[in-house]
Amino acid sequence: MKPVMPHAQLDWDDQGLPRSRVFDDVYFSDLSGLDETRYVFLEQNALRERFAALPAGGRLVIGETGFGTGLNFLCTWQLFEQHAVAGVRLHFVSVEKYPLSLADLQRALALWPELKVFADQLLAQYVAIHQGFQRLVLDSGRVTLTLLIGDALEQLPQLDAQIDAWFLDGFAPAKNPDMWTAELFAELARLAAPGSTISTFTSTGWVRRLLNAAGFKMKRTPGIGHKWEILRGSFLGWPEEIPAPAGAKPWFARPAPLTGERRALVIGAGLAGCATAASLAARGWQVSLLERHDALAQEASGNPQGVLYLKLSAHGTALSQLIVSGFGYTRRRLEQLHRGVDWADCGVLQLAFNAKEAERQAQLAQAFPEDLLHTLDREQAQTRAGIGLQWGGLFYPEGGWVHPPALCQWQASHPNIRILTHHNVLELRRSQGHWQAWDGQQFLADAPVVVLAGAAEIKRFPYSSDLPLKRIRGQITRLPQTAESQMLNTVVCAEGYVAPARLGEHTLGASFDFNNDDLTPTAAEHAGNLQMLEEISVDLVTRLRADALQPETLEGRAAFRCTSPDYLPIVGPLADAHMFADAYSALSKDARQVPDIPCPWLDGLYVNSGHGSRGLITAPLSGELLAAWLDDEPLPLPRAVAEACHPNRFALRRLIRGKA
Repeated sequence: MKPVMPHAQLDWDDQGLPRSRVFDDVYFSDLSGLDETRYVFLEQNALRERFAALPAGGRLVIGETGFGTGLNFLCTWQLFEQHAVAGVRLHFVSVEKYPLSLADLQRALALWPELKVFADQLLAQYVAIHQGFQRLVLDSGRVTLTLLIGDALEQLPQLDAQIDAWFLDGFAPAKNPDMWTAELFAELARLAAPGSTISTFTSTGWVRRLLNAAGFKMKRTPGIGHKWEILRGSFLGWPEEIPAPAGAKPWFARPAPLTGERRALVIGAGLAGCATAASLAARGWQVSLLERHDALAQEASGNPQGVLYLKLSAHGTALSQLIVSGFGYTRRRLEQLHRGVDWADCGVLQLAFNAKEAERQAQLAQAFPEDLLHTLDREQAQTRAGIGLQWGGLFYPEGGWVHPPALCQWQASHPNIRILTHHNVLELRRSQGHWQAWDGQQFLADAPVVVLAGAAEIKRFPYSSDLPLKRIRGQITRLPQTAESQMLNTVVCAEGYVAPARLGEHTLGASFDFNNDDLTPTAAEHAGNLQMLEEISVDLVTRLRADALQPETLEGRAAFRCTSPDYLPIVGPLADAHMFADAYSALSKDARQVPDIPCPWLDGLYVNSGHGSRGLITAPLSGELLAAWLDDEPLPLPRAVAEACHPNRFALRRLIRGKA
């Protein structure tokens, strides 16, 4: 992952219109950008009629090359709002190499007062927009915007979607030839749904010929304003003379979408379960959220403060991509919560506490743009943190702390979610196309779909018992705020972390214990946490008067993190383990085989688990990923990242290593 220019470089002309410095071209017509957008993109793709014709529960997926100022998106959303019935959804997927800064976007959108009600919602969610896939949920989930930040030919091949209408809207071909290539048009064709339409403001002959060659039937049509002619067309199908693109391997292919009742059970009401329930409820599912305790977020999701900490790799790994996308998604969800009590965007400082950590941080600072992370020397770090420190470090300006139970409560508050506490699911039975949840002899609930979101407890069910989940005990310590400790301005991390006070208490933690199954807090681990505090800041120890505290008198809580061997979460549909091993046994002899055998899915059974200590960052977006699997929607993550999180990855590895 190379550092990208963080934002578009703009100049503003005498009329107050934005112009790209990189491409020396305008973002929209100086006569009437609104009229041009509505004519070229909305009218040529017959969106008014298509929105009006959507049945209840239906959706339309629009793809765009060149998000720019978001004008096309906002006009589309306005038309959707005017003509689509209740209970339908708009998916808008747009690629953008140089996203506008928030300030530039505000300035550009102020030019269109009639779009203000939509622009304001977009601007409120336009935070933490970084490289890769960034999902924004708007209008209570009725409208979903997925921004692919980066070069179109790097981002679109990673997209797993079926696009119903394409807006081809890069800067003019003469100014930006990279956006108008046969390779790019092949990606548009790969992603096009049957009967997909396409339109663009250009009528250049070679563009028309390349689109025709990719399987679109293009024709010139009268233009508007400066444009004599424009192009519109429809997708006829992949050209016979060109080899078809490879589809997903059968073990990663999407299960057939369920028809009939849209009801689901979600077992476990921590971060993963509440996020899953929220994403399904926003799509019209009726969700029963089953929790064995007397309230939500009683286990690892119950800590008073969790940290939005991005443990990244400079090498663009699947985990790093997931973290950048998940961080952005969570950060935007938090905008709905009460700042200062439920969360704080105070930033996170990761100290360079030894030479190895300092080297790792230097690599990250080279690999990512400054608005995501940047290094601070010791003096800068002390100024930022408000306390004395031994080292400088890496600062994440958009990070901070979260009260996880508040996020769970907000996610579970959707009217389509029914919360069932004191429901301890010990057994799942399959009966007449439904999954039944049982507690011994007591029937609890049933639905066609069930999502296992109960961390390592999901191993109790035979269907998920093979998943290699392990529990790691962690204990946090609660320290009373003092007048002097109020100076702490940001979360500071070394081996552990300490957060600015919430409701008069700092959270300090967290221990790692692989061998203890007892969740009673221990004085020994409080003592270990105090030792971590000393490594973070001797000055803060003094401010908190922590050197005078007796570990056995301290308050705290312990819980189990649940993690997988590769530290990626386990998210997706479950297959029958024995039938899977039989179907794909050829892989044990030759790992390059792709048997043409459909995956033996356990219909309607899904999992969302294994988030480790990163649940605040990975669980909410994983809820969206599960909902996309279930509703056959554009995935919110690159296909390769979704596959890296797929439950089937472990069965595959066992087969390939000959251990199945």
